[in-house]
Amino acid sequence: MLTTIALAPLLAWQGRRVRREALRLPEAGGARTGVEGEGSPLRLLLLGDSSAAGVGVADQADALAGRLVARLAADHRVIWRLEAGTGDRLADLLVRLDPLAREDFDAVVVAIGVNDATARTRVAAWRDGLRRLLADLRARFGDPLVLVCAIPPMQVFPALPRPLAGWLGMAAARLNEATHAVLAHEPRAHPVRFDFDPDPRWMCEDGFHPSAAGYHRWAGAVADALRERMAVAPPENDSDQGESS
Repeated sequence: MLTTIALAPLLAWQGRRVRREALRLPEAGGARTGVEGEGSPLRLLLLGDSSAAGVGVADQADALAGRLVARLAADHRVIWRLEAGTGDRLADLLVRLDPLAREDFDAVVVAIGVNDATARTRVAAWRDGLRRLLADLRARFGDPLVLVCAIPPMQVFPALPRPLAGWLGMAAARLNEATHAVLAHEPRAHPVRFDFDPDPRWMCEDGFHPSAAGYHRWAGAVADALRERMAVAPPENDSDQGESS
C-alpha cells in the first residue's frame, strides 16, 4: 500500500501518457451473428471488451469469435452472436444485455476485465458485478454454461511501461482471484485459464491486443474448455497449425 502511494504520481503520469500516445485500432469488421457448420446445434453468445470485439485484426473471421466458431463448427451447427465493445467494463455488459431478446443459449463466453484493471475497479464491486451478470445470464438465456476468460497478465503487455505494467498486472491478478472465488460457488460457470507468454507474435502492433495468431491460440483454449465442460469431441486434425500466421 505504501509503495503504491509513493508511486501514485508516476503511475498517474504514465497512465495519461499511454492513453495519449497509444495506437488506437478499430474493432474487427464483419458479421457479429451467424450460423456455421453442421451437426447438433450449439447456441453460443460471446460477451466482452475490445479484445472480444476483435481489435488487432481486420475481420471477425480472424478474431476470437470467428476462430472459436470455426473450431466448433467442425462438429456442430453453431448459432452464434457477439456483443462486445471497446472500453467496456464488467458493469457495461449488464447494460449491453438489456436490449437483447430473451432466448436460450447453450454456452456464453465472457472476455472482460482489462478496462476494470486500468480503471481500478474495486474487488468487491467486481465480485458483485460478476454475480449479477451470472444471475442475469441464467434468467434471460436458459441457464447456459458460462466460461469466464482470465484477464491476461498485463505486466507483459509491450505497450505498458514500468512500473505501470507491474501495477496493472497485480490489479488484474486480484480480479482473477476474485473471479475464481465467485465461480467456485457457481456450478454452471467456470474460469478459462490461458497460458499467456510475452512472445511478441501473440500481440498486434498496438502492444495491447492479440494478433491473429494470438486470437487463434486464445480460441483454442476456449474451445478446449467448452469441449471439456460440454463433452464436445474434438474434430480430427484440430491442431494449432497456422498459429503464427
